[in-house]
Amino acid sequence: MRQVPGTPRVFENLKDWFQHRHERRGSLGFVPTMGALHEGHLELVRRARAENAETIVSIFVNPTQFDDPNDLNKYPRTFERDLELLRGEGVDYVLYPKASEMYADQYRFKITENQLSRELCGAHRPGHFDGVLTVVMKLLQIAGADRAYFGEKDFQQYTLVKDMAAAFFLRTQIVGCPTVREEDGLAMSSRNTRLSEGQRQKAAAFPRILSEARGVDEARAQLRAEGFEVDYVEQMMGRRFGAVRLGEVRLIDNIEI
Repeated sequence: MRQVPGTPRVFENLKDWFQHRHERRGSLGFVPTMGALHEGHLELVRRARAENAETIVSIFVNPTQFDDPNDLNKYPRTFERDLELLRGEGVDYVLYPKASEMYADQYRFKITENQLSRELCGAHRPGHFDGVLTVVMKLLQIAGADRAYFGEKDFQQYTLVKDMAAAFFLRTQIVGCPTVREEDGLAMSSRNTRLSEGQRQKAAAFPRILSEARGVDEARAQLRAEGFEVDYVEQMMGRRFGAVRLGEVRLIDNIEI
């Protein structure tokens, strides 16, 4: 365990956290993240703090959910900045585990869902949701929280996690929180920092087209005309979902319809 005066208590060793978890009292809110925190993450933290006696945030770049090793290597890692942001939000604990401890079994055991995970992002990123659901199951078991908070920008992920928690009778309530957007409408994402200035300006067209197009075919055509590489635009669950690429950066979003 690392502790710096005025900062959250940082647990890098799971055994240390389990011992403290056994001793602590009061409700606990949990926000799982891969770091590179932005205002969207902080909104989840604020919701967790408002609804619980204490709050824990995990920072773990999960290798098993990346289908592209290059994407994993380039994922932004900003731990000291993240810790400062969490200090400012009054977070009590930070879970910062090592991959060697999270996957001591070398990923022998995994969670697989056979319906929703094969659509949308799952159809374009083989194995992605196995990695997501497996690490979330591990983190939910580790945190032992009363509530866990997920952003609706990743609505497919949120739905899968919520359904997994129900299917396995987990004690943690899964709470969905609205998407937080930049002033121009782009959904906040850690990947946005990898966009060039020109790509960032162009990216604002993505949520606008997704929202305003009369149908999915029109949305796909307009996005391609704007220079996006389109993975998909689909409608299901009362929402319109989209995933596009600008250079090496993949963006996802969804809107209610």
